[in-house]
Amino acid sequence: MGKTLVVGYGNLDREDDGVAWHVLVRLAEGLGLPPPAQDSDGLPQVDDQPDLLCLLQLDPGLAEVIAGYDRVCFVDAHTGAYPQDIRFAHIEGQFQASPFTHHMTPETCLALAQTLHGCVPNGMVLSVKGHQFGFSNTLSPATAELAEQATQVLIGWLASQE
Repeated sequence: MGKTLVVGYGNLDREDDGVAWHVLVRLAEGLGLPPPAQDSDGLPQVDDQPDLLCLLQLDPGLAEVIAGYDRVCFVDAHTGAYPQDIRFAHIEGQFQASPFTHHMTPETCLALAQTLHGCVPNGMVLSVKGHQFGFSNTLSPATAELAEQATQVLIGWLASQE
C-alpha cells in the first residue's frame, strides 16, 4: 500500500467550510491515531499508518510534502458544485488556473509535485457538501451527518490497495 497522506483543508471558523478538520479528527479517533497535524513539520511519518494533515488552504509548498507519499487524499467542503453530497474521485495532476491568488486545487498540487520533484502520488479527492458558512466552528446538522459518512469512505479507502 505504501505511505499515505490525508490532507484536509478549509476554514474551521466558517462552519461547514471546516468539515475536513472534523472528518480527520473522527478518522484519527477511529484508527487510534494522534489528531491531525496543523503543518507538515508536525507529521509523524509512521510507515504503516496514514499521516493526517489539516490546513487552512493548499499552497505550493505542499508539493514537496506530497511527493514523498505513494497516495494522497484531499478532503474539503463543496457548496453544491457536484450533484453528490459526498464526492470521492480519483484525480490526476493538472495545472488549473484560478482567478483567486489564495486558491490552489489538489490537481495543481499533484502537477507541482510531478514537475518540481519528479514523483506524484496516486491522488483522490473527498469533497463533502457544506450547507452553512457563517462564523462558527461547529458543523450544521446536515454536514455533521455527512462528515460521519465521509469518514467511513476514508476508512474504506485506507483499507484498500488503491
